[in-house]
Amino acid sequence: MSIRGKQLWLSLWQRIIAQGDPDKVYNDLVVRYSEPHRVYHTLEHIKYCLNELEQARHLAVNLNAVEWALWYHDAIYDTRAKDNEDRSAKFAMKVAKDALLPDNFGQSAANLIMATKHSGTPTDSDAKLLVDIDLSILGQPEEKFDEYERQIREEYKWASENTFIAERSAVLRLFLGRQVIYSTRFFRDKYETRSRQNIVRSLKKLSNFTI
Repeated sequence: MSIRGKQLWLSLWQRIIAQGDPDKVYNDLVVRYSEPHRVYHTLEHIKYCLNELEQARHLAVNLNAVEWALWYHDAIYDTRAKDNEDRSAKFAMKVAKDALLPDNFGQSAANLIMATKHSGTPTDSDAKLLVDIDLSILGQPEEKFDEYERQIREEYKWASENTFIAERSAVLRLFLGRQVIYSTRFFRDKYETRSRQNIVRSLKKLSNFTI
């Protein structure tokens, strides 16, 4: 991540009056998000999310918890595992506790991270914001969306073509089948239409393969 990325981290650390060495904690995040199997879920993704948050910070109830959750929502990422969000949430709580932050702060961030499982539509205001930020990649211009799709396939390169197509199609159809993809008016106005167009286009591409 750029110098600005580290500055954002240090700024957050100071605002929440976290105790300990912020550089050490930040460097641990850098190592985690630089794991060789990551292609999309890297520090660039975190930087992108933080940029989206900057534009929508007025929607946050607990801005610091949302930002902490964004930093940690993919801290643990194993494409063969089914509990990445659970483990990332617990890890975010542990780091918060080690930094002597209030228990309710760590719990709030953990709850937000769990919302990124995308198993249902969030009801909490900050969860709506966090999930919308995480899903905003779906509404990017075609070239950027296609690069995102390529990166996701690379992260799952161990999966057979048929398996990946089936699983990926199911995920995309899940979002397409919702009445709205984005829970906040801000992100709906910004990304809903293009997200649906991108998803339909992606599903058409995937359907060209024989399963």
